[in-house]
Amino acid sequence: MSDTPRYDLVLTQGSVWMPGGLVQTDIGVRDGKVVAFGTLAGQGAQELALNGLTVLPGVVDTQVHFREPGLEHKEDLETGTRGAVLGGVTGIFEMPNTKPSTTDAAAIADKVARARGRAWCDHAFFIGATGDNAVDLAEWENLPGCSGVKIFMGSSTGSLLVAEDEPLRNILRHGRRRIAVHCEDEPRLIERWNLVKDGAPVHMHPVWRDEETALRATMRLVRLAEETQRRVHVLHVTSAEEMEFLAAHKEFATVETTPQHLTLAGPDAYDRLGTRAQMNPPIRDARHRDALWKAVEAGVVDVIGSDHAPHTLEEKAKPYPASPSGMTGVQTLVPVMLTHVAAGRLSLGRFVDLTSAGPARIYNMMNKGRIALGYDADFTIVDLNARWTITDSWIASRVGWTPFDGFEATGRPVHTIIRGNIVMCDTALQGTPVGQPVRFQECP
Repeated sequence: MSDTPRYDLVLTQGSVWMPGGLVQTDIGVRDGKVVAFGTLAGQGAQELALNGLTVLPGVVDTQVHFREPGLEHKEDLETGTRGAVLGGVTGIFEMPNTKPSTTDAAAIADKVARARGRAWCDHAFFIGATGDNAVDLAEWENLPGCSGVKIFMGSSTGSLLVAEDEPLRNILRHGRRRIAVHCEDEPRLIERWNLVKDGAPVHMHPVWRDEETALRATMRLVRLAEETQRRVHVLHVTSAEEMEFLAAHKEFATVETTPQHLTLAGPDAYDRLGTRAQMNPPIRDARHRDALWKAVEAGVVDVIGSDHAPHTLEEKAKPYPASPSGMTGVQTLVPVMLTHVAAGRLSLGRFVDLTSAGPARIYNMMNKGRIALGYDADFTIVDLNARWTITDSWIASRVGWTPFDGFEATGRPVHTIIRGNIVMCDTALQGTPVGQPVRFQECP
């Protein structure tokens, strides 16, 4: 009998979330894939005893802004993905509003090249839609490492802002993959700018960018999606009115919300955090937060994304509205949402659906989103009972802060494994960056 180990890695003594629920089993990994379940101790070249920890499918954060190229003083692909794996995240989709914007094939190739050997987790990059590149998007959305097309209907600058129906319609007609969209109505934002333009308390942020601003854009998008028969994904939905509308229009539209919109609420968030609570679309009051939870419970929400969008504390300290919108989030997504699991706000199965299975389903990711034979060996391994405090000092982002500083969490990522590579062990970074571009079923 050969002494050669049967597996590259064996995980033992864990409680594993499989498609049918939690199962007490070991996992055998070979060549980056899950290849066996059962009693496998002693059969791996490397073995990790989990001592009762819970093995979840690798969490994918499908909305992050890692600022490279052009804004590396806030974040870059190495620091952003480092924070991701320290937070138990095994894959990220990065947004196109860098400098220069990611709006053509060369820009996608540049980001893929920048990530090579520097990204700790698997990754893909959105290409930004503009009024000028619509015809090329059908080809470019299939580029290696491209997660699809992103549209900004509001809250962007230059060519990335696509505010009018005709260019939106033209973009939707070119290509077939699901398009991610930031829905705020730019004409209404311009119309209401006088509410804050001369200076205002940050509490006015959700007044200026009110729920009607979000609802108008979302309704316009869905109408155009239905007209063009194009699938869309509505990012960071924040309002009760949008959720009610989207619940009745699921044929072409999937839905994201964020941990911060499910956790924070005005005016308290602005009282405590000031401009650190400022993001687009805004943190709204408890009525809207309650409606988001009802939408999660009813299955309207398909995915949780962090909208990680870091700014330095110096930038955030500018008086509103000169202060930029955005906050860190990729590293805190898992512990914040697991705290809601511990509190009974959602089940562990629903957490998995929103953070692993959901992202894989709506974007047609290849070999990710579940723990099953033949799938990538991506694991977010957590202690569901760990009680600890999130602090700014834990945050790996270059900006070094989180709106959840002081948050009493229940549930902590302990190990992060990406295609069989242990990149976080016992809450500490390990080894070297191993991230590779995510592959998608719709791409040739």
